Amino acid sequence: MLPQMLLAAGAPGTLDLDRETRSWVLVGFLTFIVPMLLICVLNGPERDRVNDFYTAGRRLRPVQGAIVLSGVYLSAATVLGTTGTVAVFGFDGLFVALCTVLSLGVLLLLSGPLRERGSYTLGDTFALRAPGPAVRIAAAVVTLSACIPYLIVQLSGAGRTTAMLLGVSGTGAEQTAIVMIGTLVVCATAFGGMRGMIALQIIKTVILLAMALAVAAVLLHRFHWSADSLIDTAARGSGRPEGYLRPGLRFAAGGPVESTLDFIGLMITVVLGVACLPHVATQLNTAPDPAAARRTVRHTIGIVGTVCLVTTVMGFGAAAVIGAPKILAADPGATSSLLMLTGDLAGGSSAQTGEAWLVVLVACAVFLTTLAVVASVTLAAAGAVAHDLVTHVVRRGRTTEGREVAAARIASALVGVLSIGCAVWVQGWNMGFLSTLSLAVAASCLLPALVYALFWRGFTRRGLLWTLYGGLGSAIGLQVCSPVFSGNPMALVPEWHIDWFPLQTVALVSLPVAFLLGWLGSVTRQRHTALVAEAPVKPDALTH
Repeated sequence: MLPQMLLAAGAPGTLDLDRETRSWVLVGFLTFIVPMLLICVLNGPERDRVNDFYTAGRRLRPVQGAIVLSGVYLSAATVLGTTGTVAVFGFDGLFVALCTVLSLGVLLLLSGPLRERGSYTLGDTFALRAPGPAVRIAAAVVTLSACIPYLIVQLSGAGRTTAMLLGVSGTGAEQTAIVMIGTLVVCATAFGGMRGMIALQIIKTVILLAMALAVAAVLLHRFHWSADSLIDTAARGSGRPEGYLRPGLRFAAGGPVESTLDFIGLMITVVLGVACLPHVATQLNTAPDPAAARRTVRHTIGIVGTVCLVTTVMGFGAAAVIGAPKILAADPGATSSLLMLTGDLAGGSSAQTGEAWLVVLVACAVFLTTLAVVASVTLAAAGAVAHDLVTHVVRRGRTTEGREVAAARIASALVGVLSIGCAVWVQGWNMGFLSTLSLAVAASCLLPALVYALFWRGFTRRGLLWTLYGGLGSAIGLQVCSPVFSGNPMALVPEWHIDWFPLQTVALVSLPVAFLLGWLGSVTRQRHTALVAEAPVKPDALTH
């Protein structure tokens, strides 16, 4: 889940497709995507019950849950970004794909205790250890700080990709695509809830897996099913064959110490940040019990591992068929590498109808993947606003289920409108800062807070607040003072020069700071106020 984290975002290149193929892409959108969203809405909860809206009744069996969790894990940025990273940076991109799979190991360790709490949001999980509005507010602030930047990046990338696939160009076309996609997602989330999102994620995962396997099969067929031939050609096509299959190419521009620390920090951010993103962690609440949640994650490892493996193959294929210099010339973010590869493969057989449908399959998979992930993130953010802030802070728990579901739907619309507006505003900017920030917040705030809250009996309310706010402040502060924000042509604000922090990844510092603050806040508290772990609370008790 590294949307443009590793590469500079830029204006998209042009995709070399003929008019007939683009017509098929448009037809595919209209005849496939729209019915999928309709299915999402029709699968929404029949009654306005909180348990149905947030967790779909907690009846998702392990295999079905694994397909859904895989869909939540695999964003369009994971597929497009990892393909581009492998194509341009070789070994470093391969290692990023591996870390994406390894992050599921962290989620596996947390899955049982998280599901045992029977919560709806991360605020519920923290409130079991430290009840009170202050904890709810802190959890909601951190959740929104992780979700909103992620939504902006996803919507911004979706606008560029959609404009490229449909053959239109210009900022206005991309902004129109963002508004269209965002509106569809808001409607699907507000009316479908978790049930609708589950239907959308299942269809998305199946289509995405079919697309990846189809593109990889056509690609390997071109290289006579020889992996060695593919990799050797990719190394030559990268323009840097001597370092393509060695670590460190991504951060080669920095000094040896900074490059090594950035690479280590990147791996830590991916492994720990992805697993603790709010929409990923709360997805476990759809399992019927802790054992089912653990089995769900185990099955997910196989599905995500397969997609990541095939994604690396497509990355090598993009370097071999297109060439890294040509990819970067067309799109400095290299997120168009999969689309460029597919266009070349489709044109390699005189643009036969079957090959044109390969492009349509990729287009629908990418578009549907974006819709599904944005829907799940929007639902997690809306839950933090409606359940934590409105129900438990503003109304002090004195509300009905119908009113809370109504508040969640309104919150979904508000979060969606805010994200759409920001995505339109920042169109054309480098999104690397926002995507890095989202994962840094998850790794630096949510992971330490969850580890302490789930496994340390001496964790106190003050320790929890220090962990959340301290981790958030250190992550944002260091990120603003990093080269990702200013000081170089690829930064968010290149003309500013406040990049006194030398690393592009901040988790190496912000993560230990959050753990230290949580420990200090707890051990300096009077012993009689220390909070011991409580028994799991039934979901209904959290609302009523």
